[in-house]
Amino acid sequence: MSLKTKLKIEGKKLKDGSLMNILSWMRNNIKFLLVPGSRIEELSDREYEYEKQVSKRKFITRLRAPLTFVGLGIILVIVTLVVFGAWIAPYPFEVANGIISNAWGPPTPVNLLGQGKFGRDVLSRMIYGARSSITIALPSIAFSVMFGVIFGIIGGYYGGVIDSVMMRVFDIMLSFPALILVMVVIAIEGEPQLEIIMFAYGVLGIPYYSRLIRGQVLQARELPYIQSARTSGAGNLKIMFRHILPNSIQPIIIAFTFNIGGIILSLAGLAFLGFNDPDLIEWGNDIAQARLQLPIAPWAALWPGFMILITVLGFMLLGDGLRDALDPRMKNL
Repeated sequence: MSLKTKLKIEGKKLKDGSLMNILSWMRNNIKFLLVPGSRIEELSDREYEYEKQVSKRKFITRLRAPLTFVGLGIILVIVTLVVFGAWIAPYPFEVANGIISNAWGPPTPVNLLGQGKFGRDVLSRMIYGARSSITIALPSIAFSVMFGVIFGIIGGYYGGVIDSVMMRVFDIMLSFPALILVMVVIAIEGEPQLEIIMFAYGVLGIPYYSRLIRGQVLQARELPYIQSARTSGAGNLKIMFRHILPNSIQPIIIAFTFNIGGIILSLAGLAFLGFNDPDLIEWGNDIAQARLQLPIAPWAALWPGFMILITVLGFMLLGDGLRDALDPRMKNL
């Protein structure tokens, strides 16, 4: 028998085997082929895995915007200064916050960005100022998010008198300028210490996050999957924090990144007005000290202002990227 004949026979066997497999599959899944809405478990599992991977790829693709990466890079640089500032800064913290000669000195090889009040090195104070800003901003917003989410979920889920009382209290808090209230709290305590500033910003941020999550809860509590959870016997705490919260947290994540920049700006304004912890190095305080020396030492105010600009811009760009990636209305853009 020739090779050509053998190949024809093998091909015919494969064709017959494939045809038999197709007919066998159709016979075993006749319900799926003829009854509308029928599902095959194996195909459903494959579809679920495929959609999950596609969803992940879409999220990464939407997050992979150039400006988002710029913002993330800026934040990584700032975090590096916060963590390794003591190794990166040319001078120790005590020297950068001490009293030295040659006040408002120009840039030199020893002081690359010049000197500020009391001859302090501007570059070192820029680096140590990052730690002060992030140390106050992150714990304050974390405190606000934690309690704001708890109050917002409770008020939105239960409604009624509980919701009305909490929202009216929060409305009163939101009606006052946050910066003024922080100044009042610091004045009452008598001394602007780090813990007092963090607590003041943390408390004043609760109403914003509470109202933000409450709006999401009011929409989610009437959805079918929540009704199904109630029917299956799930308790209120389980429904609120296991079912509603994971599906309502996206706006909180976006607002978190945006508001870090806002807190840093507010902190700089507070320090500029003189309400700052004297034991800390803060960019706003450096600008306040150098504002009257702009004609002779512009570098002393320029570089702290540049650091505020870059840091706030980094968090804003990251927040904008997260908004585009997490907001379902933006997925087709």
